[in-house]
Amino acid sequence: MEDEQRLSRIATQWSMVRQAHGQGDQQRYLAQQTLLDRYGGAVRRYLIAAFRDADAADEVFQDFALRFVRGDFQSANPEHGKFRSFLKTILFRMVTDHHRRNQRRRRHEIPVAEELPEVADAGVGGPGSEVDFTNSWREDLLARSWEQLHDAQRLGGGPFYTVLRCRVEYPDATSQELAERLSEQSEKDLTAGNVRVLVHRARDRFAEFLLKEVAASLDGESLDRLEQELIDLRLHDYCRDVLVRLRQRASFQEENHE
Repeated sequence: MEDEQRLSRIATQWSMVRQAHGQGDQQRYLAQQTLLDRYGGAVRRYLIAAFRDADAADEVFQDFALRFVRGDFQSANPEHGKFRSFLKTILFRMVTDHHRRNQRRRRHEIPVAEELPEVADAGVGGPGSEVDFTNSWREDLLARSWEQLHDAQRLGGGPFYTVLRCRVEYPDATSQELAERLSEQSEKDLTAGNVRVLVHRARDRFAEFLLKEVAASLDGESLDRLEQELIDLRLHDYCRDVLVRLRQRASFQEENHE
């Protein structure tokens, strides 16, 4: 299946949000579980970075999950922006509200003269900032892409996870050195040429999984929007070659339809 066909068949997270707050208990439950499974990691990473406190992060995460299942976010609208921005706004508010509640409680426990720290501005680089959220989102996208590459290998899709992991762990190794390591691990004789081809294919496969993950968070299938999101998340370099091919194929198809 072509790369652009894969992307066009992805259910966006906005459609999942609508299902998660729609009719039908079974469909609603499955959509809620899918969204929490997919983005729970990014939410937790951000909350831990925001609070620097695992207990506070867990408390707010549980509140977020409860409010989501309860249907508090059903008014969400893709016309108001990206799914990532929607989620970011919710979490910023929840972090701010948590800080304010704690401040009110602490004012009754400490001397009035003792100054409490202000809640961090979401636009700067302090705890709970937009930088924290973007980093958490980015790390979770990468982690899920690695998981998918690993799953594909386990299902017989080629040794791409092992090969790419080896390249990442030994970035300065020559192709011959990697071939020796991989030959020992796999008990198969691999040449430097074999490894170069495998690394190239593994990077492409990883990029495809990453593109799919990013595309799922956007409402629409525009390559321009997808590329801008990759740039904003500092993920563009991972997907540059695959994006070039996608644009070439899209251009070729347009010419043939004229």
